Parts: sequence; structure tokens; C-alpha cells
Amino acid sequence: MPKATLDRRAPPLFRQGLTPLSKLLLLGALSVLLMVVDTRLQLGAPVRAAVATALTPLQWLALAPIRALQSGSGYFGSLQEAQQEAHAARTELTRQVQRAAQVEHLGQENRELRALLGMRERLKVQAHGAEALYDSADPYTRKLVIDRGEAQGIKPGSPVMDGYGVLGQVTRVYPLVSEVTLLTDRDQAIPVLNTRTGQRSVAYGQPRLGLLELRFVAASADLEVGDLLTTSGVDGIYPPGLPVARIHSVTHQGEGGFARVLCQPMARTEHSLQLLVLEPLAGGKPLRNTEGSKR
Repeated sequence: MPKATLDRRAPPLFRQGLTPLSKLLLLGALSVLLMVVDTRLQLGAPVRAAVATALTPLQWLALAPIRALQSGSGYFGSLQEAQQEAHAARTELTRQVQRAAQVEHLGQENRELRALLGMRERLKVQAHGAEALYDSADPYTRKLVIDRGEAQGIKPGSPVMDGYGVLGQVTRVYPLVSEVTLLTDRDQAIPVLNTRTGQRSVAYGQPRLGLLELRFVAASADLEVGDLLTTSGVDGIYPPGLPVARIHSVTHQGEGGFARVLCQPMARTEHSLQLLVLEPLAGGKPLRNTEGSKR
């Protein structure tokens, strides 16, 4: 082999270059130089902008799974939070409804008690406070049950009233409860007095209408819509002067016949809660509508 073809250079294994320390110093100086030049001349801004633009899609793709996971987690978290808020809102609404009902009930009881206290001060007979428990189950009668009975001194025939007027009469007495027949029952009748004219008559119950009726009233009788009817006291049961009803309508049935007179009870026959049970004046039995019983 000719000598000219021989490579007389040292093998790469034995080549000598810059030492690691020299490379570190050189690269450190170059970095400092680039930072100074970039700070002074802003030469690196276009390069950074180009690199950032080129890397934006890659960054978006890299962050897509994380964003999807965060979105799903946020959706389920917001759904659970919304369900919790809806449950809390329903609970609060239920509480508010119950509280409103209790407030309304207490307000009604307060109004009735005030009216009863005022009525009791005007009465000169002994009275017992009572509360209406429930209406009678018989659909053909107008009765209710109160929470006072024989043990509390309730007697048969005792008048019952609320804060607005006469409600009815005790017809049955049990040891702890009593049954009250309302004035609008077909078997009830009550002597009344027209406070405007002084005319006396008897009012009978009309359960289908929820009213009272004055029967056998002459067509020429001086009656006007709005006249107040009170107890006359002639029966010896009801104290005189208790409000009973107001005349609701007067219908004349011919010149020589009778007038049909319907009256609206003053007492709230369907809504009373707090009641007064009065001692009957003569301890008599209830005045019954015998005509209604025959029917």
C-alpha cells in the first residue's frame, strides 16, 4: 500500500478539544451576551413570537384532555350543587309554607279569642271556652264536636256561640266531648227579635242553603234586607240580645200570602275554631224544628 494513502492523523479517541469547564464558560458568556443584546436591542422578541405561534396548536392539543376532564368534573360538580340547592330550596319552601299556615292559624285563633273575650265581657251568664274538633260525619245534618263534655260541666241545651254570633246548641253530651247542632240544621229553631222594629219571630235552619228562614211572616210585615236579628230570650234558653243573623232576602208571595225571608247567620258556621258554651237560662232542652223533623 503506498504511503501516501495512509491517514497519519491521531485516532478520534485521542483527539483533544475544549475541556468541559471551557465549554461551560463559553456557553455561559454566550448566554449572558444574548440576554444583554435581547434586553438592549429586543432582538429575541420576533423569535419568541414565532416559536410561541408554532407551539400554540401543540399546547392546545396537550391541554385538551385536561380541559375536557375539568369541564366534565365541573359539569357533574355543578349538577350536584344545583341538586343540593334545589333540595335546600324545597325544604325551605316547605318550612315557609308550614310557618305561614301556622301564622295564619294562630292569627285566626287570636282574632277569634279577642272576639270571644269581648263577647264574654258583655255576657252576664257563665260561659266555658271550647274548641271545635271536627264536623259530624253525617252529611244530612249540620253538627260539630267540641272538646268539652260532662267532665267540664257542659249541659245539654247549652247555647254555643263564636265571636260573631250564636252558632248553635249542645244536643248531646259525652264525658269528654259534646255534640253541637248548628242553627242551619233542619231540626233547629231559635226565637229571634228584629232590633229595628221589635218584631219577634222564629228562625228555622235551611241546611241546603246554609241560611235561616223566618216562616209564616205576613207579606205586609216591616222587614228590610240587612235588619239585625238577635235572640229574644222568650224560650228561657238563649240569653236575650245575642246576635243571630241578618236578613238576606225578602220574597213576597202575593198580596195576601206570606213572605219568604232568608237570613244569613252572623256566626261563621263553617270556619269557627274557638267557641263559648253558655249556661242555659232555664236549663231547658233544645228548641226543635218539628216541621223539619217530619220532613
